[in-house]
Formats: sequence, structure tokens, C-alpha cells
Amino acid sequence: MFDVIVVGAGPCGLSAAIELKKVGLNPLIIEKGCLVNSIYHYPLSMTFFSSADNLEIGGIPFTTVNEKPTRHEALAYFRTVVKKHHLELHTYEKVVEIERIENGFRVITSKRDGRGIYEAENVVLATGYYDNPHMLNIPGEDLPHVKHYFHDAHPYARERVVVIGGRNSAIDVALDLHQVGAHVHMVYRKSAFHDSVKAWVRPLIEAAIEKERIHMHWETEVREITPEAVVVEEKGVRKEIKADAVFAMTGYRPNLTFVERLGGQIDQETGVPVLSDDMETTVPGLYLAGVIATGHDATKVFIENGRYHGRSIARHIRDKRKVARI
Repeated sequence: MFDVIVVGAGPCGLSAAIELKKVGLNPLIIEKGCLVNSIYHYPLSMTFFSSADNLEIGGIPFTTVNEKPTRHEALAYFRTVVKKHHLELHTYEKVVEIERIENGFRVITSKRDGRGIYEAENVVLATGYYDNPHMLNIPGEDLPHVKHYFHDAHPYARERVVVIGGRNSAIDVALDLHQVGAHVHMVYRKSAFHDSVKAWVRPLIEAAIEKERIHMHWETEVREITPEAVVVEEKGVRKEIKADAVFAMTGYRPNLTFVERLGGQIDQETGVPVLSDDMETTVPGLYLAGVIATGHDATKVFIENGRYHGRSIARHIRDKRKVARI
């Protein structure tokens, strides 16, 4: 039996495992994809919002030649973290069920060679939110040319592309597409960009819109997507925007399925799980680390603050063990 199983090998899961090892515990990390799977699937040209020092975990410096680190640099950094801390990590193994047992949890997985069964006194869910996009719930959203993830702009050179959304991810996608020669329209339901837009990006997108290199549709709702167009309602007027590809950059949400199945309490209005100050759910021994703890508003937790969740979790488990021995 493991002391702790950490589900998810993103930065917050890795940080939790490191903190658990520091207090003498024996964690196993199980990840359905590759190491830092979400970062790997970020756009190829992505630059982080955070500075390198705000992404550091495990006391290992993160150095970069840029003002802000790139996706490529982050992948190299987190590979180094796992190696230096000798973390026990199972990749390409998906957790499909978590059950309560008398002295902890049984974790059941699906992997290449069949099924895995593990037992642990405690479980930390650090599964992030990138796998669960906010759906528009409109006709045509399931068409093959509609995507909620963006990898590279090159395939869309000279294509007509509609980008739905107006925060950082949508703006980055629109600018990347414009750079390769795509004909870009942005559709955003609000009248202006959010204050959270990266300071060094805002002048670029505003200039592109002003010079009509990117066509902006403010206060516009998407009503339908067809094989050839995006049907919108712009300030009360219904119109069609021709599109060869559509990127719905509408954000993501945490998956709380395991918390719900195990009986954990969740605020129905905000979607926020009920947690102690030590990140423990109402299910004893079940903890959350990272953005999974944020509910519907996934903008409250980033790597910058989620990396500290593991410290609270590790101390709490250590202290529980001390009490149990008395």
C-alpha cells in the first residue's frame, strides 16, 4: 500500500509529490498522458504569462533566456524536476475509478498492458482542467473543423478562420493565425478585452484590429456553426461569417467526477468543492491540488499559487499520522 497516490503529473501534482517525499511519505504519481501533459499540448509557440521563478517547484531554479519562459523550456524544466527528485511516476495510465476501502482507497487504472490496481491511505487529485473545455452547446459544435484546442498555425495559412473568445488564449491564437497569413475573425460576447489580457500582448491585438488585419466582432453571440460559416448575432443583427476552421477558445473546467462519486461535498452554485485549509475534501484522505479546487472560475488558481497546495497537504497527512500513533 502506498502512503499517497497523486493523480496527475502537472506542475501542481509534481509539487505535491515532492512535498510529500520531504515529510517522509511514499507517493506514486499516475498520469493518463505524458509528463506535464497539458503543457505539452499547449500551442507550440506559447509563452507563459508567469515569470520563470513563479513556476519553480521543488527548490530547483528555472532559468530561461527569455523574459518569460516558453513551452519548450517548461517541458525541459519539469523533466529535470522529476529526475532530480527521483519521483515515482506512471505515465500513459488512466485512473478510471477510485473506491473507498477500510484503510484508504483503491485506485483502478487502465494502461497499455491491461488494468492496474493500487491501494493508498490517501489520494491527491491534481488533474487540472485542460481536458474539459467549456462547450458552447450550439448546433454544429461537433463538426470536424471546430476545435477547442490550438497547436500550430501553419495548417491554416490562407484559410478563413473564426476565433471565438476574447481572453489570452483566444488572442494568442488569433495573432498566431494572422502571422501565417490566415484571414482571421474574432467573435467575443463582451464589448472590450478583459483586464487579465497580458500587458505585452494587448497592444499587438489592438493594433491588428485597428488596422483590420484581424476583424473583430464585439458584443456578438455565436448561434450556430455550419460546414461553411459561423452564424452569429452581432449587437442584435444575425449574420454569417464564412469559415474554413473555427477555434472555440472558451476556457476549460475541472473534472470533479471522482470527488462526486466518493461523496465529497461541492457547492452547487460555484462548483467549488468544500475543502479544509489543508486542501482535504469532506472525504477523509482525499485531497485536491491545483486548479481542480477552483470550481467554475478556473482563473483563481495557476501554477504560481497551486504549487503550494502540496505543502499544506503533506503537513496535514504527516500530522494525522503522528496523532494516529499516539
